Amino acid sequence: MISEDPRVSHRANEAMRIALGIVAGENDVAIVLTDGAVHLLDDETDDLVDGDDIARYRASLRKLAIPFHVEESAIPTGPDWNGEGHRIIPVTPEAIARLATSARRFVIF
Repeated sequence: MISEDPRVSHRANEAMRIALGIVAGENDVAIVLTDGAVHLLDDETDDLVDGDDIARYRASLRKLAIPFHVEESAIPTGPDWNGEGHRIIPVTPEAIARLATSARRFVIF
């Protein structure tokens, strides 16, 4: 679960990097974006801390067909979000809680 805003913190990038590493080890991963972390899918990465890395990690996750579970109340409505067409699964706080309770382990950033 990532809630850190990549516009102000490197922690969102680190969380995505860790998720990619776990996926590479052939483990099931659910990436959940809440609050400001939804900006990890902003079209323009120049304004993000570690934006170049974020763009690379997103491309790798897209190749692996890993969807992003996004808190539905945090999904931006503007046209400059998720232009790359990553698969998005809108989720409620209750659905996020169910994901967390069904996981063997989880990382929160």
